[in-house]
Amino acid sequence: MGTGHYSRRKGARSKIKKYKRKTWLCRRAKDTDQIQDEIEKSEETAKPIAFEYDDNLPGGGQFYCVETGKHFESAKALADHKKSRYYKRRCRELKEKKYTQGEAEWAAGMTKEVLPPAHGKK
Repeated sequence: MGTGHYSRRKGARSKIKKYKRKTWLCRRAKDTDQIQDEIEKSEETAKPIAFEYDDNLPGGGQFYCVETGKHFESAKALADHKKSRYYKRRCRELKEKKYTQGEAEWAAGMTKEVLPPAHGKK
């Protein structure tokens, strides 16, 4: 009379939000300001960004694209990536000036300017 365990079919709960895999959390690319900080640090120390051999990373961590923050399997895959639209777009974004805290506050409307009184005194 049914001694086996009961389990749902694979993907049976895939449309229920709380059971969905949150891949956007895991595979999210680095932000441009994080990459700009890495590039600045490597320029200050005059050392390129290099990784020791690691079996957990693609290609052992030897083929790394600094601009996009991704690891690749081989030198050919890295060269193909550097011809892609995504790489060129990211390079264009990295050439722009970084936002400062003052600019962020200004954009949010948190300015410190003094406005003239609405009704002039006589």
